[in-house]
Amino acid sequence: MYIVLFKADYLDRLGTAPGTKVPESRTGPYKLVTAPLHYIFTTAFDKSSLKHRTSFCLTMSSKAHILTIGGGGVGTIVAYNIEEGGLATSQMVLRSNYDTVVTSGFSIESCDHGTIHKWKPAGGVVDSISSAASLGQVYDYIICCTKNNPDAPPPSLVDIVRPVVTPDRSVIILIQNGLNIEKPYIEAFPTNVVLSGVSLCGSTEIAPGRIIHNDADKLLVGYFPNANIDPGIQIRAAEEFVRIYKASGRVEVQYDSDVIRSRWRKLIYNTVYNPICALTDLDSSRLRLFSMPEMNGTAAPSFNFVETLIRPAMLEVCEAAKAAAGVEFQPDVVDLQVNAESIDGFILTSMQQDARKGRLLECEAILGEALREGEQAGVSMPVVRTLYSLCKGYQFRVREKLGMLPMTLDEAVTIYKK
Repeated sequence: MYIVLFKADYLDRLGTAPGTKVPESRTGPYKLVTAPLHYIFTTAFDKSSLKHRTSFCLTMSSKAHILTIGGGGVGTIVAYNIEEGGLATSQMVLRSNYDTVVTSGFSIESCDHGTIHKWKPAGGVVDSISSAASLGQVYDYIICCTKNNPDAPPPSLVDIVRPVVTPDRSVIILIQNGLNIEKPYIEAFPTNVVLSGVSLCGSTEIAPGRIIHNDADKLLVGYFPNANIDPGIQIRAAEEFVRIYKASGRVEVQYDSDVIRSRWRKLIYNTVYNPICALTDLDSSRLRLFSMPEMNGTAAPSFNFVETLIRPAMLEVCEAAKAAAGVEFQPDVVDLQVNAESIDGFILTSMQQDARKGRLLECEAILGEALREGEQAGVSMPVVRTLYSLCKGYQFRVREKLGMLPMTLDEAVTIYKK
């Protein structure tokens, strides 16, 4: 939030801007106004008239209030980096690691930030969205760093965040994998900006509250187009968050003008490495190393993960992106994605981490959406479909273990026999 000195005759439109507070008192022809920066610039000014820009003075700023939902590997690094920048106060919603963090804080070993012991966000931690909502805080940004599992039992992620979203005010940031993840949010919150965060950060929670961050934090931030909101407002919201996130000086973050392209590009990696790593429990380094003839030691024809699974599946995703979204990549994109991580990094993919913890996989957001988009556009994707089917099998096993199936196996057997 910013406190700005305006000429009073320019406040007619600003006074109705979401999140703007215009006090009744004034001194001469000026008023002090408190408003989010992205609304000030897009609502208060006629951008074609530069003289309007000389009619205000930015006098001081207060910290933005940010709620981060999810305190795993990526969510914790996001929240920590935000506070390191000094432009925002971060509060976190935690689940399985809540008790540990309340007692001992986070222990972080980060390639960007160094070693940090007993860290807690300045805004505190809560164990649920309802607890956050009960505090009465209005959030400028709500960051979702949770897994996106639309096939999980209700409530949906949208329903979970609803109590803390202030209409017209809260900017929702989805630092999550997959395609079409914004649609339910825009439908549920038509007057709120929804941003895309494509994270290229390698970070793992190896034990409750213990974070190993071993691949530099790179973040692309853009907006998911919402026809209900002026594009200028959506751009400003994204650019303001980029400014907040960049302030630490220790990460790489930039405004993303082509969200769809960025998400498809990340899917080239995620749709392929994520399920293979999860189902084999081999990280991307081992998959490549075990593809070497010197390593696999089998009789001819020797098995090669890269050539029989990884590369063909990545090519299918590229074809799907072109046919479904008009997104074309350079010919070397598959080679770049095959070797996206250092061969000596031994980094666990997000699905592999979830599989080790016995959790649901992001089958639908990552594989299902890419597969549906591609096949609906006429692209044959046999390798991706096979990976998707295997992941769904794993998913049913986890759902059975967690009591999430829609009926008992005995009931299913009865139906099957009919």
